[in-house]
Amino acid sequence: MLRDLGYDVIYVDPLHRFFTAHTDVDEIARRLADAASETIGVAQLKLATLAIDAVKELLARWGRRRVAVLVDEVFQAIGVDKAGIYVKSLLNLIEYPPRSYEGIVAAVATSEGVTRGEIGRHRWAHLTPMWNMAKEGFRQLYDKISRPKPPFEEVWRWTGGNPNLLLELYMRSWSVDAVVKALIRDKELTSSFIAKWRRWLEEAVEDPRGLVEPRRPRRVDQTADGEEPYSIQHVRQRPLFLGRPAPTRERPGAGHREKRGLADADT
Repeated sequence: MLRDLGYDVIYVDPLHRFFTAHTDVDEIARRLADAASETIGVAQLKLATLAIDAVKELLARWGRRRVAVLVDEVFQAIGVDKAGIYVKSLLNLIEYPPRSYEGIVAAVATSEGVTRGEIGRHRWAHLTPMWNMAKEGFRQLYDKISRPKPPFEEVWRWTGGNPNLLLELYMRSWSVDAVVKALIRDKELTSSFIAKWRRWLEEAVEDPRGLVEPRRPRRVDQTADGEEPYSIQHVRQRPLFLGRPAPTRERPGAGHREKRGLADADT
C-alpha cells in the first residue's frame, strides 16, 4: 500500500535478521544485506541502526520525498533498556529531518509489553491504545487468506478487526467455539472470575474505552500495592500524526514554536 502511494519502504526485523527494501536505490539494499549476513549479535544491532540511517540517506542523499521505515521486534534485539532511545531517534527523523519531505511513516512493532514502561516514562512520549484494524485494512488482510472461508462481514463481526483473532479462527477451521474455549483456557478465565466481572466484560466488548475510565473498579490484575499495569496507567488521549509533517503550535509563555511529531503511538 505504501509503495502504491509513492513511498520508498524499508522493513527490518533485526531479531530474525530479515529485511525488505522497496526502493530502487541498490546501495541501501546491499548495505542491509551485508548487515544481515553478520554474526549473531552484530547483525541485529547493525540492522536496527541501518533502518534509521537508510531513511536519512534516502532523504538527504537521494532526494526522496516520501519514506517509510517499519521495524519489527527491534527491542528484543537491541535491549529493552534502549527502547526509549530508539523510538526518540525515529521521532527525530520526523521533527528534525535532514531535508524537507512530503511524508514520513515510522512504525515499530514488538510482541512484548515491557517497553511500554521504558518509553512511557519520557516526557515526549504519549501512549495511546489502538483498537484493532480499520475495516478496509482488515479486508485486505482477509482477502489474502485462501478459501474456503466465511463471508467477510461475518468475520468482521466476530473479530472487530483484530488480526490475531483472525489468525486464531483460521488455525481452528473458523470455529468460533474453539477459539473461545482456547481463550478461556489460555487466559485462565475461571467461572468465578467471569461471574464477578461479567458486567464489566460485557461493557468492554461494546466499548473498550470503559476499561480506562475512572469509574472502573479496582482490577484483579493490579499489584499488591494497587499499582495498575502500564497498559492502563499510561493511556493518554492525544492526537496522532502519521505520514505527514506534524503541525506546530505556540508553547505557552515561549517566544518560539514547538513541533509535534509521532510521539503519540504506543508500539
